[in-house]
Amino acid sequence: MTNAMEVHEDSGTAVKPQGLLLTVLGRYVLGRDVVLGTSGVLDVFASLGVGEHATRSALNRMVKRNLLTRHRFGRNAYVGLTPRAQAILQDGHARIWRTGATEDNWDGSWTLLSFSFPDSWQKQRHDLRVRLQWAGFGLLQGGLWISCTTRDVGEILEGVAGADRVRVFHGRADSGMDVSAMLRDAWDIAGIADRYAQFLDRWSGADEKRSVGPLATQLLLVTDWLEVIRQDPRLPLEHLPADWPAVPAQRLFRDLHDRLDPPARREAAERLELRPLGEE
Repeated sequence: MTNAMEVHEDSGTAVKPQGLLLTVLGRYVLGRDVVLGTSGVLDVFASLGVGEHATRSALNRMVKRNLLTRHRFGRNAYVGLTPRAQAILQDGHARIWRTGATEDNWDGSWTLLSFSFPDSWQKQRHDLRVRLQWAGFGLLQGGLWISCTTRDVGEILEGVAGADRVRVFHGRADSGMDVSAMLRDAWDIAGIADRYAQFLDRWSGADEKRSVGPLATQLLLVTDWLEVIRQDPRLPLEHLPADWPAVPAQRLFRDLHDRLDPPARREAAERLELRPLGEE
């Protein structure tokens, strides 16, 4: 095992320790005024083949990145969420449970965004592109970014150097436009489909090949699913291939999640220690 990437051999799922940590925190700490004991996390992660060094390194990195706060109760160590971590986890929760993996009620609206930065603004250009990709925008051509929805980009541009140079428009494509071709130009449709297909392959028959407990399995499942859907801009289903794999993949995820949830929560209550914040 390496500390950069851990692989659980039974599911074939490759996940980073930080991704698993965010899943644990999102499920058992987010929205509650509590902190999480690190000893229980080490124990659960060990069952997934994630070594103690890799877990502690991920915790340290998350503290340095202003994602976690450290706490102590006697000799025991705990971690809590920062506002930044809460925002990231709330975004993940929304992507999984509110927006989902498909968009089948598209009204034909687009958001178009363009910008022109000086050649010396390489960092600003890179930072804005990362934000746009994270938000589901695709690069259509020549600095023109598009999203298949009408959206307020204020949150995307918040704190971005040169935001005053960004131009945003909302509209609809001409009736003669080949929307499916536009989607293929702006996004890697085949790559998105392949990620869903791989998820289906990894998790089909998961009950038969699972060798770890329900808690560890559910953590892997949720972490893997979120990694897949965060790379999906949720393009309109009507303009995607008829056999688009996001639909069966989401069905499989939710079915497995719901079946695992009762025993996973019982196991979490036994193995993960939560304490009210402010009792140090």
